[in-house]
Amino acid sequence: VKPTWRKYQVEPDNIILEIDPGMAFGTGTHPTTVLCIQMIEQHLRPGASLLDVGTGSGILMIAASKLGAGTIYGVDIDPVAVDVAGKNLLVNGIERFSLFAGHLVDQVEETFDVVTANILAEVILDLVPDVSRVLNDGGILIASGIITRKKDAVLAGLNQAGFEVIEMSEKEDCVAIVAGKSRLAGSIE
Repeated sequence: VKPTWRKYQVEPDNIILEIDPGMAFGTGTHPTTVLCIQMIEQHLRPGASLLDVGTGSGILMIAASKLGAGTIYGVDIDPVAVDVAGKNLLVNGIERFSLFAGHLVDQVEETFDVVTANILAEVILDLVPDVSRVLNDGGILIASGIITRKKDAVLAGLNQAGFEVIEMSEKEDCVAIVAGKSRLAGSIE
């Protein structure tokens, strides 16, 4: 992750994410962002579609695009963040994307292979009941922004909404969780 105003000697295997956060959240150095990008790198299939909820500076959308995502969408409650994310995507040479201002997935009509949410644990808990609606079969949720002491509440919320944890990673006092819809979710017993 490189601020747009700094020079950097690019190495052959580097993937550079140029970011000018402006008034939006997301410089790429926070442990939750690092964890989220690592999870995207591990779980995103080439050509997959991705929705970033709470996109901030657009850093996760940029990472996903540079890692091979086919379709990228972003939503943020803050119109300023949407504007900043759009500018950052263009600076990174990404011209095919959709961004809009809105609350979580309330206005999202499409479905995605991956949904990312690097936001507060409380907001993730608000998102979880509705995120299944925008996930394709076999899709995953990558949730980060969770501090360690709130991990159990998020895990309980995911379980209650019919998600199974695929992977969990911690860095400093932060947690990222990758979860998929349980095959049993919604089935009649």
